[in-house]
Amino acid sequence: MSAHAGEPHSYWIETAPPGRLQPPLDADVTVDVAVAGGGIAGLSTAWELARSGRRVAVLEADRIAAGVTGHTTAKLSALHTLVYARLRRTRGPDAASLYARSQTEAIRRAVGIADELGIDCDWEESVAFTYAQDPAHADELRAEADAARQSGLPARYVTETGLPFPVAGAVRVTEQAQFHPRKYLLALADDLLRQGARIYERTRVVDLKEGEPCRLTTEGGATVTAADVVVATHYPVFDRALLFTRLSPRRELVLAAPIPSGLDPHGMYITPEQGTRSLRTAPYRDGQRLLVITGEHFTPGAGDVSARFGRLADWAEEHFGPLTFTHRWATQDNDSTDSVPLVGPLHAGSRHAYVATGFGGWGLSGGIMAGRLLTELITGGKAPWSDLYDPRRIRTVVGEAPAFLRHQAQVARHFVGDRLATASGGSVPDIAPGDGAVVRVGAHHCAVHRDENGRLHAVSARCTHLGCLVAFNPAERTWECPCHGSRFAPDGHVVQGPATRPLQQREI
Repeated sequence: MSAHAGEPHSYWIETAPPGRLQPPLDADVTVDVAVAGGGIAGLSTAWELARSGRRVAVLEADRIAAGVTGHTTAKLSALHTLVYARLRRTRGPDAASLYARSQTEAIRRAVGIADELGIDCDWEESVAFTYAQDPAHADELRAEADAARQSGLPARYVTETGLPFPVAGAVRVTEQAQFHPRKYLLALADDLLRQGARIYERTRVVDLKEGEPCRLTTEGGATVTAADVVVATHYPVFDRALLFTRLSPRRELVLAAPIPSGLDPHGMYITPEQGTRSLRTAPYRDGQRLLVITGEHFTPGAGDVSARFGRLADWAEEHFGPLTFTHRWATQDNDSTDSVPLVGPLHAGSRHAYVATGFGGWGLSGGIMAGRLLTELITGGKAPWSDLYDPRRIRTVVGEAPAFLRHQAQVARHFVGDRLATASGGSVPDIAPGDGAVVRVGAHHCAVHRDENGRLHAVSARCTHLGCLVAFNPAERTWECPCHGSRFAPDGHVVQGPATRPLQQREI
């Protein structure tokens, strides 16, 4: 099967209304709360704040609900692979219980909002499974089932699932859900506008001045003055909190193919084996379901993405038989070094700036949870789980230090090693059409892409975030930073932060 089978588009974006384009910010405005980022965390926070009576403005660098949230697998679950046994070990039983409560409350909140607003978002109650095929992992799954149940989830250990292949064991949790994330968020945005909130698309935020009030500056020079600011840009675009030392970005691939409804495994599944395999189905045509498969976790800018798509496709066909893939896309997640999202004050000195990040692939329940938590903080309250997610929390030696050190070592390898590896790198004539490479031109590292017509496009190879060297991803036609996950188009403009400035143009 071709690694490129299927249209290179997200099913969620293709099958939702495009939404009315909101104007970019072109003049200074003043509101109560400014929210940077129009994904699940940003829009959920803005909606909750507007409901509390606050005047809100949302600023999105591209289109709302079209970034990471528009490219998710769209599971709404409190079973997050193998998190509960680890939380009980590193943060204690109370922390694990608060985590389960907060994520479960997020699912219930989404149900309530969808019902209240009459949102048609393909909502389906489902069962979540974390499984393994290798018997060596059975004890780990038993421990996770026990930890999840003791934390308050309706969890149990099973050896039978709806998958078309045997498993060594699985954690099974009922009362979970799956839905169409973009349909849900576009309806949420429409209700935001009805409440008088403002949404500005294609408005990139580049600077934040904290104070009373705070001020956000956009790429076009316009400013937003607000009593409070929420940074919900997936990866924070402001480094003053040094959160980049506690976040590790990873990309993952998604394939979708219709299957007969009789082959539906009736559940949402994930395994950490084989670089992670995750799957669910979605409503499709009469007599069919759409199988959505995610996997091949890897560092941005690392590995042959086309080959990874091929491996994921081969795995899918090995387990489900011949498939006709209709869609393929990729997404990006940020893992915190202690497996718990960072939601709360932006840094130790913050009084009016807040952040939501580090959802580790579970941004749907996490983003909805963040909306409730941040609204409580901004309006003078405090959620029971605020301390659990507080970005200012003291790192635990057992829980966070090993992952923190591994992440810093990886960044150091890229920052130093990539420069050494490319010091005598390839030459421009060797770059094939559709490909790209980092080459030395005089004293500079240049990121050079040759398009399908043979034209060369050269930009600086130094990421404008913190200066790591980018690498080319030919499957997605992007330059990617392996240190903190910034992504750029061949002409250098920012596709995904934390970078806010484009790669500089170069002559070769």
